[in-house]
Amino acid sequence: MTERSGSTTGLAALFAVMGVLHFVKPKPFERIVPHQLPRKKDLVYASGVAELACAAGLLHPRTRRAAGLASAALLTAVFPANCQMAIDLNRKGSTRAKTIAFARLPLQIPLIRAALKASPETSRA
Repeated sequence: MTERSGSTTGLAALFAVMGVLHFVKPKPFERIVPHQLPRKKDLVYASGVAELACAAGLLHPRTRRAAGLASAALLTAVFPANCQMAIDLNRKGSTRAKTIAFARLPLQIPLIRAALKASPETSRA
């Protein structure tokens, strides 16, 4: 397994786990949807479907390029939710929770890079 395929598999696993959690435990995700957006549960379920689709797409060579680009777009689209979580926890969270929430924000960058690195990984299977 190459470094690239290992990071692609890891990203697919992350998307799969998080996608399932959007359906199994939607409440924490609903809380971090930016307050201005309506229909929070629908948005959580839609993002769960998107994460599961990205996970599946990253695992297949023929769909990896599109899935990598879609994954980068999805990670960018959900960044406001991560910011909302940090803002909310900054107001009323524990020091530990605040630290984790704010430390998580720059971690989105390597995830987006991993998704973009996966996108040129195409082959005929």
